[in-house]
Amino acid sequence: MRLAVISDSHLSGPDERFCALYDEYLAPTDVLLHCGDMVGASLYHYLSRHKRFLCVRGNCDHFALDHELPLTLSRELELPGGGLKVGIAHGWGERSTVWKRVADTFPAHDLVCFGHTHRRHWAEHQGSWMLNPGSLAEGSLALLDVADDGTLSCTFVDI
Repeated sequence: MRLAVISDSHLSGPDERFCALYDEYLAPTDVLLHCGDMVGASLYHYLSRHKRFLCVRGNCDHFALDHELPLTLSRELELPGGGLKVGIAHGWGERSTVWKRVADTFPAHDLVCFGHTHRRHWAEHQGSWMLNPGSLAEGSLALLDVADDGTLSCTFVDI
């Protein structure tokens, strides 16, 4: 299984560059996660065409759907060898400790994805893998390969 994880796109709608990026990196994945700060409903609707799109609201998501998007989201993704428990949040507070606050929100999760800091982060913390893909607006996304046994492998992509 392959997941694309993006955050902090800060786009009101898809532009030509974003559409090309979507076609190359996001559309082919099994799951697309957005960790908040899409900024516009037009981008949300564009991303919603993905076969498995999951997202949360960020601190800059002040558009028509902002009250419908959850602040946090927890899902179990099915794998041949079991499940992968995934938590998604944007993040809040002091940037240097965002990862810790988000980790505390999702105890006993295999993978916790977050944004807000615009900084890449991939580290294990108390049995959970913490992933911040960086800011899409600043040229970063993450591709996560999940083996049947739940083993995770993360690749950051410069765009």
